[in-house]
Amino acid sequence: MLRDVPTVGSAHLLTRRRDPYRMHMHAFRREWTTDDLLDMPDDGQRYEVIDGELFVTPAPSWDHQAALGVLHLRLADYLERERVGYVFFSPADITFSPRRAVQPDLFVVPGVDGRRPRSFSEMRRLILAVEVLSPSTARLDRVKKRKLYRDEGVSEFWIVDMEARTFERSTPSDSNVEVLDAALDWRPKGASTPFLPHDRSRLSVL
Repeated sequence: MLRDVPTVGSAHLLTRRRDPYRMHMHAFRREWTTDDLLDMPDDGQRYEVIDGELFVTPAPSWDHQAALGVLHLRLADYLERERVGYVFFSPADITFSPRRAVQPDLFVVPGVDGRRPRSFSEMRRLILAVEVLSPSTARLDRVKKRKLYRDEGVSEFWIVDMEARTFERSTPSDSNVEVLDAALDWRPKGASTPFLPHDRSRLSVL
């Protein structure tokens, strides 16, 4: 049925539509790269790119840094004895590809011809990556970073949950996450003794 259309002379006037116009717009999603990180401000926040997506996290808390310090000292002491790698802490860029660059809280890398590497580009792999959980990073650490470290073949990835007093350990070969609430043993390839044997690994220190 045709609607009556008002006219002025021979011209037809447009009438108001009763249903709203719908505008269809394609969602725009910027693809970030590691080159973009060079333009980020030095403001104490952490800027990371994972699969073309930018993640910005605030400066960590004092409790976070205290736990990180304890773990770093223990790892450094262990690696001084075992000589299977070197431990570092962020800020330090780990660039896997132009669309993947992260800053693990702690990480262990192998040596290069018996010496400490000067940059990640010298060895291109991690023996261990560690993130100390914060409320602002929980989803990022447990979802995005866990997948990334598995994809990139990082031998082990630990999430330290200070509130739950647990370590969450994952490896590339196992899709499951091992949650440890009493002790943690880690024996990287080439080591003769494990890191943090049971009598020294009570997670309450964190």
